[in-house]
Amino acid sequence: MAEPDREPDRLVARMHGFRTTIFAEMSALAVATGAVNLGQGFPDTDGPQLILDAAVDAIRSGHNQYPPGNGIAPLRHAISEHQERLYGLAYDPDSEVLVTAGATEAIAAAVTALAGPGDEVILFEPYYDSYAATVALAGASRVCVTLERNGQVTQQPWGFDHDALRAAITPRTKLILLNTPHNPTGTVFGADDLAVIAEVAVEHDLVVIADEVYEHLLFDGRLHVPIATLPGMRERTVTISSAGKTFSVTGWKIGWACGPASLIAAVRTVKQFLTYVNGGPFQPAVAVALAEAEKLSPVAMLQDQRDLLCDGLAELGLDVIVPQATYFATVDVGRNGVDYCRELPTRAGVVAIPSSVFYDSDAGDRFVRFAFCKRPEVLRDALTRLAEVTG
Repeated sequence: MAEPDREPDRLVARMHGFRTTIFAEMSALAVATGAVNLGQGFPDTDGPQLILDAAVDAIRSGHNQYPPGNGIAPLRHAISEHQERLYGLAYDPDSEVLVTAGATEAIAAAVTALAGPGDEVILFEPYYDSYAATVALAGASRVCVTLERNGQVTQQPWGFDHDALRAAITPRTKLILLNTPHNPTGTVFGADDLAVIAEVAVEHDLVVIADEVYEHLLFDGRLHVPIATLPGMRERTVTISSAGKTFSVTGWKIGWACGPASLIAAVRTVKQFLTYVNGGPFQPAVAVALAEAEKLSPVAMLQDQRDLLCDGLAELGLDVIVPQATYFATVDVGRNGVDYCRELPTRAGVVAIPSSVFYDSDAGDRFVRFAFCKRPEVLRDALTRLAEVTG
């Protein structure tokens, strides 16, 4: 009997590696096993009441149709004021600020606007998973510089070989995609690291796309330093951030990009054919909240959650690399992280993500990422479950 005809595979070759993600696999395992899901990188509580009430008011006040293509004026002005108030970076709200469908769209629009076939984009691995897909969509190639663990007790738990960055630059390099504070390691790039990135960018006339979505989620009194504040960098940096992370409203998908008018015009040209616009009633709410971003940030609560999870994992004998920022803690499990994570839901009723999915190299094979942006009772439940199978 002849086999039935199979549907042809019509997916373009450059996207073949992005069909099925470990996140879908782990989420399915969480549902199937009733596991506590510490793989998902979003809070399980709502944002501050001020921003929620402002969104409800905006809906009731008729902000329910298409906003302007570059974002409503009050939000663009609020973003501009935020950047100047905190970092001394002055951006024209009309030509140098662009509101996007979350930071992910801003990154996608920036990469596809500024790099194309034959170009190379520098990534620091481990990298946020959308970066590789975005570079592939642009038809460009990614070149990775690896963040290495510096040691168990150090001021800077992760760092990169500065000479490795210099060696990665070729005549085809167009962009450096920088994420600080960094997902998934939770490290904050130090002054020396930022200085070298800036030096390389200026020397080779490169654009830096700076993903700074965790700018308000630094722990232990650390302060965020945008790379655009370094000499020679404002004119070559697209700085990206997000209300989702700052105010714990990840489902709203309100992000933005700031930079010189020429770069923002390029990003806007691509962005207008992606979502065009989004989040009509959410944009006024974010504008209200940004004026009080420092006060409304959940950083104090997240630091407590970080300490609860990291201290608990360490007490279980796990090798935890305590993060300086973000939602995530990395653990060296001492063996293949993919196997570990696939076994963990059944063995312990807990879901984590193997860090190897954020690498091109095998440097992350032993690492696993746990999300601590969950209620304390959820984290305690996970630790209790892990205690039963650890030791």
